[in-house]
Amino acid sequence: MSWFKRKKTAPVEVPAESDRTVKTEGVFEKCPKCRAMIFKKDLTDSLNVCTHCSHHLKFSARHRLEMMFDDGAFEIFDERIVSTDPLVFTDTKPYQDRLQMARAATSFNEAVVNATGKMGGLPVVASVMVYDFIGGSMGSVVGEKITRAIEYALAQKSALVVVSASGGARMMEGTLSLMQMAKVSAALARLDAAKLPFISVLTDPTTGGVTASYAMLGDFNIAEPGALIGFAGPRVIEQTIRQKLPPGFQTSEFLVEHGMLDAVVDRRKQRD
Repeated sequence: MSWFKRKKTAPVEVPAESDRTVKTEGVFEKCPKCRAMIFKKDLTDSLNVCTHCSHHLKFSARHRLEMMFDDGAFEIFDERIVSTDPLVFTDTKPYQDRLQMARAATSFNEAVVNATGKMGGLPVVASVMVYDFIGGSMGSVVGEKITRAIEYALAQKSALVVVSASGGARMMEGTLSLMQMAKVSAALARLDAAKLPFISVLTDPTTGGVTASYAMLGDFNIAEPGALIGFAGPRVIEQTIRQKLPPGFQTSEFLVEHGMLDAVVDRRKQRD
């Protein structure tokens, strides 16, 4: 006589590997500073600022425009201006190919987008740089579009906001890119003479000819926390002055402490 009997049961189906795997791809994003895993929805709600350490992650130009303007409503203008290839420049690939790839990757025609709308009920003209477009480099079209934004602000008697994110001048256009520094600066002088406000917002990174021109010419220059801001790289500066640079050199906090900026403002408070 047996105490136990094994009952005949139907075979258990083993779930497929894909069914046993928890699908988390695209749900989380890792903070590059504190390495914390953040729900993408929480990151979106906090305007791409880490909810653990407040590190400011990259923020797209379109999302920034939606954040800036009342109810996220704005109108883009001068969108069809595109760069030519005045030098027929080629390095590892033709400049024209780089432009086409950048347009396909970003859905923008150039490294800056102009828009107009209202902020706090007041009319504002904004130029927001697109860093993913060849490093937000300033070529002929970037200089032309920012100049047109200034002229539009003059015509409408409205404030101007420029959000910079750039590696500097676009050397594939040679001297023509460097000429944009003087061109935009001259237009800003007219805006200043008309007593219209220009607010410059510097984000990570803002370097080269952009820093050396309009990014530092605002009536009020503000930067995001931890942003890299400067003209030349630290190694070049050290070799030139033959001195070791202090810790945190070229960060927004260092620059505001030494009088180069007016304020460092968290992205979530910038609009106010």
